[in-house]
Amino acid sequence: MDGLLILAIETATGCGSVSLSREGLEGFHLLAECTTQPDITHSRRLLGSVEWLMQGAGVTWNDLDGVAVSTGPGSFTGLRIGMAAAKAISMATASSLIGIPTLDALACSAGARKRLLCCLLDARKQQVYAAFYRTAANGLPVRLRDPSAVSPQNLLQGIEEPVLLVGPGARVYRDCIDDCQQTEILQDYLGLPRAMYIGLLAAEKLKKGDVLDPLTAAPMYVRAPEAEVNLKRKQLLQT
Repeated sequence: MDGLLILAIETATGCGSVSLSREGLEGFHLLAECTTQPDITHSRRLLGSVEWLMQGAGVTWNDLDGVAVSTGPGSFTGLRIGMAAAKAISMATASSLIGIPTLDALACSAGARKRLLCCLLDARKQQVYAAFYRTAANGLPVRLRDPSAVSPQNLLQGIEEPVLLVGPGARVYRDCIDDCQQTEILQDYLGLPRAMYIGLLAAEKLKKGDVLDPLTAAPMYVRAPEAEVNLKRKQLLQT
């Protein structure tokens, strides 16, 4: 089968997935996808899932044209594990490394919509990772501004038109979101991060030569990791 072969890795949330797909918007074909909600960290299952997926699809490492990875925002640990695995596979197979913002891929799960989209992940600490999108003529979502970490209350205060909320973050804070007349929440079973959407967007980027350097690529955290915050606080107290 012709077309770019993309291995995609999504570990930004507890529900991790990997997929193999060919091509992008035109001629997209999902060869295989594996999704797990593990009680153990992604590091214990990720590479095993990739190997199982490739064997099931009948492809080899040398067949890969690109390795795509969800770059965040999301779980700090999950993003590091996914990025490390993607970089290692990319360098070992001499295939391109493509980074896809987590919320961009999540927006694809809503399909082509006329109304404004807002994709949400639970950022903990009573915050969500959020980004707004509109659907382009080709059916793909276009992000309107960079993702941010914000409280659900502040997010809702800035909404001035009907918005479809997409993603696990909307489910976590449903109680306060339901009070806003301008919002509707996409069904839970649709608004999930999936490697398939990472692969779809990655093929489009790869065609344009928009790839990452495996030596310098890093996740997009949006908010500083807790360990970094605690270290800075400790340093201030010592001065």
